Amino acid sequence: MDITNHLAVIDLLCDREFPAEHGRTDDGTGGPGYLIAELQTSGDFYDDGGSEREETEAQYEADRDALGERLAERWGPADAFSLSSAFERTMTEEDIDEPWATLASHVPDVHLWKAPTGRWVALGVSQWDDELPFQLLAVVTTVDPP
Repeated sequence: MDITNHLAVIDLLCDREFPAEHGRTDDGTGGPGYLIAELQTSGDFYDDGGSEREETEAQYEADRDALGERLAERWGPADAFSLSSAFERTMTEEDIDEPWATLASHVPDVHLWKAPTGRWVALGVSQWDDELPFQLLAVVTTVDPP
């Protein structure tokens, strides 16, 4: 993991304009009021029978925590924020604002800060399905968490 590079990406997201439409960006995805950077992505787990999955998950969580320590030096301790209730609410077709609605479907929880810019900054570990890669995500948004 390249913490210096990841911090530079987060700084860029904190200063960057948000896209007018939902879609891909240079670093990940974005839309009105949010940007999501895919900081690192593991390999997939189709052929390993799950043997490396737990180790990779633990490593991605450790990488999130290490990056979070650097952000905590800037902005204080993070709030641990579960997205499980947001996920449950999307299943009942309740309207949850982006980026939280989509994140809740593949990120169980985030470490969350309110940056001096007024934007929310979140770090999370994503995995859409057991065979798919893990991703370390940085989220910057003006949309309050659900």
